[in-house]
Amino acid sequence: MAVRLHALVADETTARRAAAGGATVVQLRLKGGLTAEVVALGRALADLEVELVVNDDVEAAIELGCGVHLGQDDAGLERALAAGIPAGVSVTKRREAAVAEHAGASYLGAGPVWATPSKADAAPPIGLDGLRDVCLSTTLPVVAIGGIDVSNAAECIAAGAVGVAVIRALDEIEALRGAVDAAL
Repeated sequence: MAVRLHALVADETTARRAAAGGATVVQLRLKGGLTAEVVALGRALADLEVELVVNDDVEAAIELGCGVHLGQDDAGLERALAAGIPAGVSVTKRREAAVAEHAGASYLGAGPVWATPSKADAAPPIGLDGLRDVCLSTTLPVVAIGGIDVSNAAECIAAGAVGVAVIRALDEIEALRGAVDAAL
């Protein structure tokens, strides 16, 4: 898997800006959104030359024919795999990574690496040591998430992640892409 820059977005304008700025994956994160709303947004973005991933909503991902990303408490991994769509799983530690890999996940989202205000119910930060531990414990590609910006993205790549996922740092997407690319 090539180095990835995941942009977690909730609207078309932000998704287009992220893709234009160098995001390789646009993850639709419409917390509380209906499946129909997620599908409508995904269809509006069909012309983007990025990989599309849906956050939490397996049915929307199946309808769009794209990947899905699931949290530890989200149902649907078996359904996604049965439908033949890629499925990422959020993890915070080695054991969760092993379980997700054994269950058939396509990639892992590890974190939060640092504290983040973007997710009120986020687990405690795992730090670079926790990220490195997850990366070393699996054969799956790992994308770091949580508190990542231009100042620390390269550290995540150095710790073994194949990419980073951002919400707040979308305003600096081009510089972030440069930092990730320079870390290679």
